[in-house]
Amino acid sequence: MKTWFKIPFWQRVLGGFILGALLGLVAADFAITMQPLGQLFIRAIQMLVAPLVLFAIVSSITSMQNHGNLGRLAGKTVGLFLITALIASAIGLGVGTLMDLAPSVELTAGSVTERDIPPVSQVLLSVVPTNPFAALAEGKVLQIIFFAVMLGVAINALKEKAAPAKRFFQGGAEIMYQITRYVLELTPIGVFGLMAWVVGSYGIEMLLPLGKFIAAIYIACVIHILLVYGGLVRFGAKMNPWQFFRAIFPTQLISYSTSSSFGTLPSTLKTTTERLGVNKEYASFSLPLGATINMDGCGGIYPAIAAIFIAHLYGIPLGALEYGIIMVTATMASIGTAGVPGSAMVMLTVTLSAVGLPLEGIAFIAAIDRIIDMMRTATNVTGDMAVSLVVAKSENMVDESILATSMENNQVSVPKEVFTSK
Repeated sequence: MKTWFKIPFWQRVLGGFILGALLGLVAADFAITMQPLGQLFIRAIQMLVAPLVLFAIVSSITSMQNHGNLGRLAGKTVGLFLITALIASAIGLGVGTLMDLAPSVELTAGSVTERDIPPVSQVLLSVVPTNPFAALAEGKVLQIIFFAVMLGVAINALKEKAAPAKRFFQGGAEIMYQITRYVLELTPIGVFGLMAWVVGSYGIEMLLPLGKFIAAIYIACVIHILLVYGGLVRFGAKMNPWQFFRAIFPTQLISYSTSSSFGTLPSTLKTTTERLGVNKEYASFSLPLGATINMDGCGGIYPAIAAIFIAHLYGIPLGALEYGIIMVTATMASIGTAGVPGSAMVMLTVTLSAVGLPLEGIAFIAAIDRIIDMMRTATNVTGDMAVSLVVAKSENMVDESILATSMENNQVSVPKEVFTSK
């Protein structure tokens, strides 16, 4: 057991990933029975999300009360999230147009239940919780973030009168970080179970008919990660993109395996602060926000390519106007895409309805959504870390000694002490 923990964390995660995929290929029936291992990991991660977001954001705001720049930080962060989402939509449309996405086989459409698409006013109203405790219990992260921001602002306004509350939330945040460290040790086992189940369930044969669609999503995501995020890191943070990608590789693997931005949030926070040197208070604010509204893979690339694919499927032509509508609706839909597995399928209905495409087309890609969701989520999480690094760098909120040491070591591992106070 001691030897196991001496193996670098990323190697343990990668080992679980490879072993799970191999098991799914050679013993599919048995591999499917490994699903509970993945579910155990996901449930443990989900246990962390609501309290981690609440305590982390309140602690972040109260710790930054002397900085006087919270509004500017939020503006820069949200602005970059929206810009990268718009670029992601354009990349998705470009890749989807250049590739022949017409299905090569006849598929049988399954039943698709149409969902009511709420108006913009309802989406905005849903941000404000009528019962913050219910929002915590139901895991409505956007409402939790809103309530946490209000708490943090109120505590700062009351100053000494609210000092006990400030200490409570800051102590709670440290407790959640420690619990996170325990849960993350389950990552290799969880990744193994998830990959064994995914490969065992779908197999190679089931993926071949929709291979071009899957390839288009992956190609667009890789282009976005390398060019857009790599460019941001190069010119915005003055950092070698290759070093950045090496530093975040374990978190990318976790996000790819779990298909959950919120599920990866503990690892994202650890990597951003411990490997990239981003100020913990700012990272605790930007990363939960990014896991909610920064959905370049789910709300930018995916709906753009899916719309083109479904249009080909039904023989419906798309013009410049439809492309423009897809870009706008895909970008706005990314704000409402929850960072949990499968939610992008729901938000896809927004884009399809906007350009008059049949919602039944979702049935044709539902079977392979999990494979696509893995890459979409890895793209989202990479963007969260890239934007956080760039904004923090612009505000001199990066610990250059941590960043320099991380780059000099040129290896990825889990520090002995995770999320310790500075």
